[in-house]
Amino acid sequence: MPLYYFDLRDDDRLVPDEEGTELSSIDEVQNEAAYALADMLSDQLRAANGNGHARDLIVDVRDSGGAVMRARFAFEIPHIQ
Repeated sequence: MPLYYFDLRDDDRLVPDEEGTELSSIDEVQNEAAYALADMLSDQLRAANGNGHARDLIVDVRDSGGAVMRARFAFEIPHIQ
């Protein structure tokens, strides 16, 4: 089974995946990237505690040959009043 690496980016902060994950299909890779992005979003929403900081969350997926896909989510919690 191919080994995929899921590098996490939170704005300018990068957390590279040093271990990788064995997955058998590109659908599994996409699902894993989506779950990782959802976890990052959940963590950031708790940390934001209602403040208005914009965030750009990215999961870059690579294998031994290079880049495979990118999952990205951008959010902002603006105060209207």
